[in-house]
Amino acid sequence: MPRTATEHDISELVRLRALLFDDLGGDFFTPANAGDDWRDTLARVSTRKLTEPDCQILVVDGDTGLAACGIGTIEQWFPGPHSRNGRIGHVIGMVTDPSYRRRGHSRAIMLGLLDWFRDRDAVRVDLTASHEAEPLYRQLGFSDHPDPLLCWKP
Repeated sequence: MPRTATEHDISELVRLRALLFDDLGGDFFTPANAGDDWRDTLARVSTRKLTEPDCQILVVDGDTGLAACGIGTIEQWFPGPHSRNGRIGHVIGMVTDPSYRRRGHSRAIMLGLLDWFRDRDAVRVDLTASHEAEPLYRQLGFSDHPDPLLCWKP
């Protein structure tokens, strides 16, 4: 059963996020010059985000650490005809430790996050899905995004 993360979970959240990037691989997610300082920054940002009302971090406990985690955030964008209030949700960092996969942890976390988004009146929730996770997200009602996505890195 998912629970809200606490400060005691920060080191495990960093560990799981590193696993996510290892799984995604490639130059974008694991650049050769990345170093490890991003982990300290992630720990500081995660600690701060635990107390912010537009962020929800859900975790599932394993035997000796966290089995899985997922992060939901809501941003205030400008409203329009396609977004009546401009509250756009994002799912970030859904990851399950390899030894705990195929046990329903990601589904449970996603259902908890979707309830959280509904309670906060998000008009849309975006996520980037791995090939392995895409069927789960489609089962939960996610569909192809209407906007083409581009990226710029300064």
